Amino acid sequence: MEPSFWYNRWQTNQTGWHESTVNPLLITHFPSLNVSSVGRVFVPLCGKSLDLGWLMSQGYAVAGAELSELAVTQLFAELRMETRVSEVGKHRLFRGEKIDIFVGDLFDLSRDILGPVDAVYDRAALVALPEAMRKQYAAHLKALTALAHQLVIGYEYDQTIVPGPPFSVTSEELHRHYSDSYTLTPLARIDVPGGLKGKCPATEHIWRLEKLPG
Repeated sequence: MEPSFWYNRWQTNQTGWHESTVNPLLITHFPSLNVSSVGRVFVPLCGKSLDLGWLMSQGYAVAGAELSELAVTQLFAELRMETRVSEVGKHRLFRGEKIDIFVGDLFDLSRDILGPVDAVYDRAALVALPEAMRKQYAAHLKALTALAHQLVIGYEYDQTIVPGPPFSVTSEELHRHYSDSYTLTPLARIDVPGGLKGKCPATEHIWRLEKLPG
């Protein structure tokens, strides 16, 4: 996907992936990661998700990565939070109390710049990338976060009917990308009400990824 695709979506307010409530799967299953109460959670391709505010309300510090500066300015406005902006490497860093959002290309973000994280919450990143980029993304994320535990949400559906995004990511694909480094535990599978975009049946699934010992 070209960055211009996402910039245009935000500029024209075509943000159907943005949920108007905190994701209930996050609320139900995030505690299973057993993240320290003072832990830091990384949310790739975070947009202006309400999930960030929920994580902060639970006491966690949040780090995010997002292409669209418009999305990030809207996020901080909705959080009613003062923002400090600085240039860090190839990114603009928007910083508030217990929240750091790096605006720019995720693949340009390094572990040194991101800093340590205790967990990853991926609701909107893996499913936003076409198949050819997902292998690269998974490898980069593992290096970027030093194999921090993950909570991953995805969809499965007939992509010949709906081209995506969000793209269909099967359990088999998740294992291809992550089983070399993590134990993958399925937590829930639910039917998407009305199907994906009202066009075809779809299943939403959520997984816990825990770093393999050793």
